[in-house]
Amino acid sequence: MALEEPLLKILVCPVDKGSLLYFPDERALYNPRLRRRYPISNNVPMMLAHQAEAVSDDEHSRLLARARAGAAVQTRS
Repeated sequence: MALEEPLLKILVCPVDKGSLLYFPDERALYNPRLRRRYPISNNVPMMLAHQAEAVSDDEHSRLLARARAGAAVQTRS
């Protein structure tokens, strides 16, 4: 199940308060500015700063390419 639109409109990064990229098929929210990925577990975004995963340069490039191809939705748009 995907995250609902009302939730996507308010979700922001807990660190820089900016918008995120939501990848429903990967069950993750991604902050490309800080290169941090937040997992979604049982339809609950894990949005505590210490729960974020650092992303490598290669993974960052892959995620941005997927976002440009339309695989992601921007939160708080």
